[in-house]
Amino acid sequence: MTYWTAALLGLALAASPAAARTKAAAVAEGQTPQPPIEAGNYPYQLFVPKGYLTDSAAPYPLLVFLHGSGERGDDVAKVKVHGPPKVADRDPAFPFLTVSPLLGADEDWDIDKLDRLVDHIAMTYRVDPARVYLTGLSRGGHASWRWAIAEPKRFAAVAAVAGRGNPGEACRLMDLPVWAFHGDRDDVVVPEGSFNMARAIRACGGRKVRLTIYPDLGHNAWDPAYDDPALYAWLLEQKLPSPQNITKDKK
Repeated sequence: MTYWTAALLGLALAASPAAARTKAAAVAEGQTPQPPIEAGNYPYQLFVPKGYLTDSAAPYPLLVFLHGSGERGDDVAKVKVHGPPKVADRDPAFPFLTVSPLLGADEDWDIDKLDRLVDHIAMTYRVDPARVYLTGLSRGGHASWRWAIAEPKRFAAVAAVAGRGNPGEACRLMDLPVWAFHGDRDDVVVPEGSFNMARAIRACGGRKVRLTIYPDLGHNAWDPAYDDPALYAWLLEQKLPSPQNITKDKK
């Protein structure tokens, strides 16, 4: 266990509410490939932190990760080449239940399918409804903006990496903690994709948006973003003030 994940795990459990979800699941700790929850949905990688099985009361924060175009296809192992599932694969104490779906070749992310997947995870595992987080890179970054705009009360925080959103709808995110990351030399998704969203949120009065621009970096903003413990510490600091049932009334 690394020092920073030990510290984050302590923070995650200390922040847990007293009442835990009690519905148990047949589950193995670590990261395992999972079949789609229903026909037409996504296969996914599921990471269960070390200690989940021995601590039968504490709910866990849930992190949803959406990969980019390069990982699309039928090999669910490719989901682990970047981002949180890569971090979780090398550190069993990564303090989030983590679900990382696989997008089919030539497809784009479908929010309705993602909603059903997250609802399934929330009902099956001990998920803290106040601490459900969303992140994604490139195509997954676009989808993170889009999903957060569609359902701004579903997530406690969103981290969009090398993505772009619709500034015309950014006011829906004025109360949502958001952290955007981009390389200043990105010529695949130009950095204005993040700049414009941050500016639009602030123009609406939003004060919970952060923007990190990496100098002399191209499209791959995900390696420095996801390798930084500060991102995960920031996520764990964010909680929904009055969490609703996360499978209902998300809008």
